[in-house]
Amino acid sequence: MAKRPKVESVLLSAYLQRYADDRIDVKPATWVVYRHTRGNLVDFFGPDKPLRDITPRDADQWRLYLIKQGLADNTIRRRCGIAKQFFRAAVRRKLVSSNPFEDLKSTTQGNPKRFYFITLAEAQKVLDACPDAEWRLIFGLARFGGLRCPSEVVRLKWVDVDFEKQRFTVHASKTEHHADGGIRDVPMFPELKPLFQDAFEQARDGAVYCIDRYNGQWSNVGVHMARIIKRAGLKPWPKLFQNLRSTRETELTEDWPEYKVCKGIGNSRTVAREHYLQVTDDDFRRAACIDNHTDSAAQNPAHQRDKLCHTASYTKDESAKSDVKRHIVTQCDKPLGGTGLEPVTSCV
Repeated sequence: MAKRPKVESVLLSAYLQRYADDRIDVKPATWVVYRHTRGNLVDFFGPDKPLRDITPRDADQWRLYLIKQGLADNTIRRRCGIAKQFFRAAVRRKLVSSNPFEDLKSTTQGNPKRFYFITLAEAQKVLDACPDAEWRLIFGLARFGGLRCPSEVVRLKWVDVDFEKQRFTVHASKTEHHADGGIRDVPMFPELKPLFQDAFEQARDGAVYCIDRYNGQWSNVGVHMARIIKRAGLKPWPKLFQNLRSTRETELTEDWPEYKVCKGIGNSRTVAREHYLQVTDDDFRRAACIDNHTDSAAQNPAHQRDKLCHTASYTKDESAKSDVKRHIVTQCDKPLGGTGLEPVTSCV
């Protein structure tokens, strides 16, 4: 009877280090998840645990260990997915005969409890609290452009900004493996125009990136933004930047076809519905007004036009605000040029 080929005995910590060394294609954000997952595996099993000795029951116990650490459900799912990936590679390398983590749930789910809608009034307070034009643009690109922050925001270059056509080109590292290379055009929404103009006028000569202070990289952007939000008199909301992006996608979907919104935001309809689109308090208020026919403002076309256009300006001069607002409302009657979000009707 032929002997089974001997499976090489490889220790957990050594294998994970070797796997990490081989993955030269991994992006910085993914490395963070890799590092946390490696730490969880080594802390639970020990560095000298042979790979082939880890069983499906051990994997179940490891997941319970993550729960005891107080991690959020989606964080646990992501780390289970990375653990699957580690051991799937071990199976391909014939270091183990099967993947003990294969049956762990790893698909992330939307969590409405962590949704937060950042209103225009709150956005104005944050903009007023920003120390300079670059920070106002960082916040504006996330809140009114729907960009991923920091990855898409800090990579935006001045050559990507077309003031004449009123659009800008986003390079998304997260989706650059897709057919479109992760490149999409986004309209320069009325709320963004003054922020772009101020940042451009104050940029140093020869500046390449719109956010010059980070030079295409990011470090503690979320920490600094949380401080600005506190300075504005607000409490930092959960999922700081994702909820800014979620807020914008929710707003735009009220007024534009969903597939065009997803094109401009840079995600799929499935992802948008599961992780981004919110039901807001205003939705309930408007529904009640429609049912009861008691809110005269809801029946006022001028009020509706202001609301649907999401008008906003960021100058402290009240008369200037009125002029900008009238200009934006006028512009909302015209289709936005460029790729992506094009209205099928006017704002009313």
